[in-house]
Amino acid sequence: MKIQTKYHGEIEIKDNQIIHFEEGIPSFEDENQFVILPFGEDSPFLILQSVQSSTLGFVITSPFDFFTDYTVKLTDSVIEKLKIEGEDHLAIFSILTVQDPFHNTTANLRGPVVINTKAQLGKQIVLNDEKYTTKHFIIKTPASVSEEGK
Repeated sequence: MKIQTKYHGEIEIKDNQIIHFEEGIPSFEDENQFVILPFGEDSPFLILQSVQSSTLGFVITSPFDFFTDYTVKLTDSVIEKLKIEGEDHLAIFSILTVQDPFHNTTANLRGPVVINTKAQLGKQIVLNDEKYTTKHFIIKTPASVSEEGK
């Protein structure tokens, strides 16, 4: 099937690429079919693109690439809802808020997107861990660099 995308124009996708979000994504509850597309070659960033709305595409990344001490504890209800049988088919992503300049880009570590890649089921969850917020800088800018830019 062909879909229009926010960043890649019209592309061809297969039905088995579609990830089903039964409850949508918070603030986008009616959007329940997404595909994951590469942002660019050799990029750690991906696009979580709505199949229904061409203008809805979230820039996502693996939070573990930027935050090595990041942990996500899934509740039994999430494990059951997503039919997770083990970690081999589990993917966790953070939605980014891309800023200009890019070094101000933040990751939402409070609300990771959890995907069962075998069953193609997804859900954005909210962690109760107070050390995580919705705005963690993904690039640590040294003070000397930011001072020189003034």
